Amino acid sequence: MAGLETATLGGGCFWCIEPVFDSLRGVQSVTSGYSGGKTESPTYQEVCTGTTGHAEAVEIKFDPAEITFADILRVFFTVHDPTTLNRQGGDIGTQYRSAIFYHSEEQKAAAEAVIRELDGEGIFPSPIVTEVTQFEKFWPAEDYHQEYFANNPNQPYCAAVISPKIAKFRKMYAERLKA
Repeated sequence: MAGLETATLGGGCFWCIEPVFDSLRGVQSVTSGYSGGKTESPTYQEVCTGTTGHAEAVEIKFDPAEITFADILRVFFTVHDPTTLNRQGGDIGTQYRSAIFYHSEEQKAAAEAVIRELDGEGIFPSPIVTEVTQFEKFWPAEDYHQEYFANNPNQPYCAAVISPKIAKFRKMYAERLKA
């Protein structure tokens, strides 16, 4: 996987974000997990309490020759609500915050530029409140969280919440989907 870059993003429930990036051309892998907190090796149960400081996040390995970090962020901002603090729909708490954990000063600059661009265009009814924080550590989530939507598409949460997000994404980014 030489030449790949890493993006670490929190956009609410990782079950909702992972399948979007799994189907995006230029993305090599997506792992659900936790980032932004202080607890070592957190478990899902610990993160759910909101006391670990971690956000549910995805670690995306991508080929910058096929897709830029800024384009990854543009997709990210269309598949979650970056204007609500510590909340995504019915999921409430700091573990569901909108966050970009940047891996380099270039990623930080790109994140700030994309946020300015989207706020300036008035895309959202409120300002973007996405946290832009230096990456420290990513902890993969338990195995049953990996590829959750792909493995459980008929589970009620998946059918009611994730499927509409995937449909919106596929319509908006049809030209960027993997073959």
